[in-house]
Amino acid sequence: MKWSHVQQNWAAFYEAIVEKWPEVDETDLDEIDGDQRAFVAYLAEATGQEPSEIREELREWLAGEIPSDVVMDPTHDNHSIALSAKYVGEGEDEYADDARFGDDDEYPDDGDN
Repeated sequence: MKWSHVQQNWAAFYEAIVEKWPEVDETDLDEIDGDQRAFVAYLAEATGQEPSEIREELREWLAGEIPSDVVMDPTHDNHSIALSAKYVGEGEDEYADDARFGDDDEYPDDGDN
C-alpha cells in the first residue's frame, strides 16, 4: 500500500495503527490527520525510538496489504465504485441506480425502488 491510501482513509486505519503501535492514542491520531511527517515524529516520541527507526518500521508496514477492515470501511465504498468504472459500458454511469435490472421487492422499503 502507499501512504496516499493511508492518508485518504486516515480514520479507517486507526485500528491497524494501534495494532502495530499500541502506544498510540486515537485522540492524537485525530490531530495528525494523515500527515506522514507528524505521524513519524509522534511515533518517535510515543515509542522512544529514533525517527529513522520509525521510518523503517513504517516502510515495512506499508509494504503489507491494505487491512481488510479498511477495505470494507464504508468511507472506502465510493473509491471502490469508482474503480469499478472500467467494467461499466460506455455512456453508463457507475454511480447510477441499477433499478432497470428489476426488483422482486422481496423487502419493501429497502431503498431499491
